[in-house]
Amino acid sequence: MKLYNISLSLLMGLTALTACDSKLDVTNPNQQTAATFSSDLSALEETVIAAYNHTRMEGTYARVGYMLDVCRGDEVWNASQVWYMPFDDLNVPFTDEIGQWSWRDWYYTINVCNYTLTQLGEDNSVLSEQQKHIKGQMLFIRGLGYYNLAGYYQNPILITDYSTYSTLEGLYGANSTYDEVWDQVEKDFSEAMTLLPSRDAGGEWAQGRATCGAAAGYYARALMMRHKYSEALDVLKAIINGQYGTYRLMANYGDNFREGSAYENNDESLYEVQYLDFGSQGTDDEWTPVNTSPNATQGHAIESNFGPGDCGGWADLSASPWLYNLFKQERTTNGSLDPRLYWTIGTYEPEWEGFEYGNVCYNVKQTADWGNNDIPFVTNNNYGGLPVAKNTNLRTGLYDKVVTGLHCGINLRMMRYSDVLLRAAECENEVNGPTQQAFNWINQVRNRAGLANLDQSKFDTKDKLFEQIANVERPKEFGCEFGRGFDLLRWGFFYDSGRLQQLKEHAAVNFWTKANYNDGVVGFTPKDAVDYSNCSKSSFDNYQAGHEFFPIYQGTLNDNPNLVGNSANNNSDNSDYFLSEKGWTVHPVVQL
Repeated sequence: MKLYNISLSLLMGLTALTACDSKLDVTNPNQQTAATFSSDLSALEETVIAAYNHTRMEGTYARVGYMLDVCRGDEVWNASQVWYMPFDDLNVPFTDEIGQWSWRDWYYTINVCNYTLTQLGEDNSVLSEQQKHIKGQMLFIRGLGYYNLAGYYQNPILITDYSTYSTLEGLYGANSTYDEVWDQVEKDFSEAMTLLPSRDAGGEWAQGRATCGAAAGYYARALMMRHKYSEALDVLKAIINGQYGTYRLMANYGDNFREGSAYENNDESLYEVQYLDFGSQGTDDEWTPVNTSPNATQGHAIESNFGPGDCGGWADLSASPWLYNLFKQERTTNGSLDPRLYWTIGTYEPEWEGFEYGNVCYNVKQTADWGNNDIPFVTNNNYGGLPVAKNTNLRTGLYDKVVTGLHCGINLRMMRYSDVLLRAAECENEVNGPTQQAFNWINQVRNRAGLANLDQSKFDTKDKLFEQIANVERPKEFGCEFGRGFDLLRWGFFYDSGRLQQLKEHAAVNFWTKANYNDGVVGFTPKDAVDYSNCSKSSFDNYQAGHEFFPIYQGTLNDNPNLVGNSANNNSDNSDYFLSEKGWTVHPVVQL
């Protein structure tokens, strides 16, 4: 009744106004729209900040948008057996709304970019330096958006002109092809390379803004997604030679995974997503892109997903036993464990006494390994699992338990210089075989970890060196980070029976509980290598053809009559497209 009275009063008021000769301007100057928002430089700079902000949301990189790719890889498994379960098992139904969140949030981001890019026009020659920098950042962020959309959803809608939204036909666009989207990604990154300064310019360009180096790195990544190895190699060489700024490996690998100005945006970082340090954040978790709280936490929830249950985490995702045992297979030149293990997996190791923060799990001292009373932490009490330490404060000494929600303040380093070096080695190997140059780039990354140079005599073929890069060097350097799923996709591992079997073996796990261990029901520990033929499960056993991509949510298809599903919606095999039509070569499995 109250709503009715208000509506009636409003209607009568409007009727009275229309009877007057004078017109009332009812535009609210405090409510900005695309039509009223200024296009001067200060206003466009605000849209740049808005675009960066959207990359830090739930569906972009703050939680789900980051974790979907981590789940898709073979280095992580679902320790909760609940949240992310179908994504880890690669059989997501098209009715799963979680899979739509990344689609939603990246299109929010792209929308902001399109507005600004349309304001600036096509002709770069008439732009000032400031305008070029604005345009370059928006091209980079839009390229980043479509990079993720193509890698996740295969054939999303390609929208690049803001005026498209002025008609229903434009709003309800049809799918673009996989190649059309990647063509646009390459175009955006390559143009951004020409408009942006390098991190050497200092100031904000060295503190988190997209630079020409970031654009070049992602351009090379995009080229490699379609096996354009020769072109990518040229770009990667230019980065290494300093053409797009000065980069170097940090002496301490752990400095890439700590928060604070002393570590973030360091010399190894080509691009990272910025989050507020713990203690300087607000209190409101912003789980959706429409939230505009002035007291937002401005942190991420990667730590919440990884964190062990006994430390307050959600206990969802755990490192695979394969990854742990891969680290243990090779010692440094002084006989120590690979220091990257410390920062990747939160296990107790006698050798960690006196190393960095020692044997700690969120400041809780671990004093013994399996078989003693003080059994180390597992991720999930019902299923076990080795806790993931990377991009969490498990090893940093900052606090004694997980602060769940969007509260972790560690910047997510989305591309590091070590990736440039290993990608350059991979491209060199694809183009020219196992050359000395390829080994030199790989050895730079190995030497930073204290490992010896590779014995070149053991890698005398392209297939052997590829195996070393794909299943030894990259997992140990980037284990449990965003990107492994993209790697498996571009390598074509889903389209080769030998590779698919290898993925099943890598992802094999045995469920474990402390009670069963203490009662002697099981004699193994979560650290032990897993025999695939006799394991509790492997994520890739559930893989359905076409589900190397995630389905387009059915609700989205219902809303847009011009949109159709992808291979995951239809359970259709992509091997003919990639292997026959595109001519991809999948390297056979090599036993090293």
